Amino acid sequence: MNPVHTDHYPSRQHDEPRWQERLDPVVYRSDLANAPIPAELIERFERDGYLVIPNLFSAEEVAFFREELDRMRQDPAVADSGKTIKEPDSGAIRSVFAIHKDNALFARVAADERIAAVARFILGGDIYVHQSRMNFKPGFTGKEFYWHSDFETWHVEDGLPRMRTLSCSILLTDNEPHNGPLMLVPGSHKQFISCVGATPENHYEKSLRKQEFGVPDHDSLTRLAERHGIDTATGPAGSVLFFDCNTMHGSNSNITPSARSNLFYVYNHVDNAAQAPFCGLAPRPDFVAEREDFTPLQIQPQRYL
Repeated sequence: MNPVHTDHYPSRQHDEPRWQERLDPVVYRSDLANAPIPAELIERFERDGYLVIPNLFSAEEVAFFREELDRMRQDPAVADSGKTIKEPDSGAIRSVFAIHKDNALFARVAADERIAAVARFILGGDIYVHQSRMNFKPGFTGKEFYWHSDFETWHVEDGLPRMRTLSCSILLTDNEPHNGPLMLVPGSHKQFISCVGATPENHYEKSLRKQEFGVPDHDSLTRLAERHGIDTATGPAGSVLFFDCNTMHGSNSNITPSARSNLFYVYNHVDNAAQAPFCGLAPRPDFVAEREDFTPLQIQPQRYL
């Protein structure tokens, strides 16, 4: 157990799943007139736990990002870096982590005011990158990723104490209903579902490919879906998906010819920095979850072309 902080969201500690109401705000600022995006979009994020903004990045910017993504996927040094996750069956690269640290272009994207200013407003102050990665779901063989709340893992395995974190996914390909887009349960972010089963050591080595611990039970998922429904985050390349750390989400496999890729940034408030993991085990490595550098992002406009 974490020796310093009270565990406000216990999970993987009981034999039965438990539900509790969220204890933290979703949007930490109330002066919506000063938001970097229209107030109604902030209100939608508050209500649903996610938000898609179409065409936030231009087609030219997307093409530029994809060129760099393709270069990284073909770079033997990247493949051997220890920071990649590969598909369980094919061995193809699914994700490359720590792109904001290891790649100058994607470090700039992390601080782009079009996305980072939105995160800073919602989280109510200075932010840093808790995790970054590029994701690639190939056509025909891209595997599913089961339902989960990111916060459950970040709390239990990384030691993030409170819900003051959000994710940002920049779509580099068209996300359509048929090619395995992210599915989300709108409104699920307002309840925390504790999961059953103790965390194995070095769980991240398997969970980033196929998560088996820290996933909700079927009855809880059924209740959530019946109460809130299920949405799919679709949109053209260049669109951006923001979603709350506790929004229940997952994705189906991609058996179509259409590959799906994105840049993914997790923003956390500096006052919510990682502590000792609440599972009592060693923390996940820094390339998966930042534990040392909580320097606030210097958010600014970016020009890439």
